[in-house]
Amino acid sequence: MPMIATSQNLTALLLEWRSGDEEALEKLTPLVYDELRRIAHRYMRRERNGHTLQTTALVNEAYSRLVAEKRIDWEGRNHFFAVMSQVMRHILTDHARRRRYTKHGGEFKQVSLGETDLMSHERAAELVALDEALSELASFDQRKSQVVELRYFGGLSLQETADILGISLMTVRRDWRAAKAWLYRALLKQ
Repeated sequence: MPMIATSQNLTALLLEWRSGDEEALEKLTPLVYDELRRIAHRYMRRERNGHTLQTTALVNEAYSRLVAEKRIDWEGRNHFFAVMSQVMRHILTDHARRRRYTKHGGEFKQVSLGETDLMSHERAAELVALDEALSELASFDQRKSQVVELRYFGGLSLQETADILGISLMTVRRDWRAAKAWLYRALLKQ
């Protein structure tokens, strides 16, 4: 009988896995995979058609990075998806930086022809600039930075973001508006 993905059993599986139970990871994977694909798909919808970094590749890379990291003290389902959103942000930003590197003198780095066209130069520059501005925002307002990360990189709704951060929907709306305005000004300065 398949296990239902409740917050309680996800948390239990995360804790068992952290304690070294590899069977818990096998049980966890089918419970979270569809949700991770949904989060990745929301982000990838923003990319241009023909982008070779696909939803499945993003999920697989994020999941493989997670599997390699066993030191996380899981607080539950919401914490898991917040961490995964952050991991996806880093993957996409690293990808954008590599893209910019190949456009600005990094031609000596060996890459396949497919990799050189993974995202447009403009999109790569925008993503790197957003990541830098988001890091600056986090230096003085961590919560607003987390709201942006969950909404933009994680593709979560306002309500899902509120649930993960443990704050009200109105607070998320205010933080989202304020963070977007701050980021807009910060990006104009760059």
